[in-house]
Amino acid sequence: MIEQIHAKIESLMPDILKSIQRMVAIESVESEPLPDAPYGIGPKRALDEALAISAELGFTTKNIDNKIGYAQYGDGDGDYIGIFGHVDVVPLGKGWIHNPLGGEIDGERIYGRGVLDNKGPIITNLYALYAMKELGIKFKLPVRIVFGTNEETGFKCVQHYLTKEKPPVFGWTPDCKWPVVYGERGRGLIRIVNKGNRANFYQYLNDFILSSPNNGVKLGINVKDDDFGELIMRGYTMGIDDNGYDYFQMALSYPAVKGIVELGDIIASTMPEGIVYQLIHNWDPVLNDKHSKYIEPLTQSYAEVMGERLEPVTTTGGTYAKIIPNIIAYGPSFPGENGIAHLPDEWMNLEDIAMNAKIYGSALFHLAEIL
Repeated sequence: MIEQIHAKIESLMPDILKSIQRMVAIESVESEPLPDAPYGIGPKRALDEALAISAELGFTTKNIDNKIGYAQYGDGDGDYIGIFGHVDVVPLGKGWIHNPLGGEIDGERIYGRGVLDNKGPIITNLYALYAMKELGIKFKLPVRIVFGTNEETGFKCVQHYLTKEKPPVFGWTPDCKWPVVYGERGRGLIRIVNKGNRANFYQYLNDFILSSPNNGVKLGINVKDDDFGELIMRGYTMGIDDNGYDYFQMALSYPAVKGIVELGDIIASTMPEGIVYQLIHNWDPVLNDKHSKYIEPLTQSYAEVMGERLEPVTTTGGTYAKIIPNIIAYGPSFPGENGIAHLPDEWMNLEDIAMNAKIYGSALFHLAEIL
């Protein structure tokens, strides 16, 4: 059956590419909200187009308040498998050789904003599910392909989704890298504010941060664990806040061994009078059991297609898995393909799209076997 799934996906490649081009043609950058377009007209148009493609393929579709929507294979509104991607994009930017809205195929690559992040991968998942449907493969639970429209600017779409729909039993987001990503580091944005003597403020920064390795050892926050490794301090910036106080800001990429509140308490304990710790924003770590009955079939599916077994990994990035319970990041970038998504001439190899579709098809088939 795996060979039949892969052969079906190969036959669908022209349709996959045409559908990706349909999506890439829409400049779905967040803009001024409208009554029927809460994140702007571009993301709304992209959601409509994704649902239109889904309906053409024979899936049941649902638009949830023009913020997010899904295609579903199988009946029922209870437990389900959920695959979450997004159809909004970052601004086009400058420096393109190919038309950023063209979906141009040049040689062995397709170019355009969203080809990789994330229109191409979520459409590829849609067609992997379509291949299953066409081959008559049944699931005990419905499968949803979910199209978010606010991933790049806040994750509000999936937060809204959870007010209307229950979380999936299991699923993934094709918005990271291969192989299976079973955990995501915590991401805390902290600010150190000077409300006292400026000389003391700069002396503190120099002694505890700027002269320290980026593991935070001088602050006493050099925590680590087996899943994520050691904490990383990065993204240093300085400025003046709305109250006129000098501040130093940095991001903490931290493992699951300590939470942001405990880390903040440790940092605050090093501060002399007149210097204040503030937590600006935080995403808690996400950590799944890499040996679970759901993750092992996904690891096997990658090996089936690529001929190489790669064990599950963690990431410093952040995906919809930060918000949606029970999902993990799964693809689409292969090792060595980093830093492409937000650049001019964003691209994917045509062969990579085919390999992605086959891996997702295999994974869906193996989930059908255990659910």
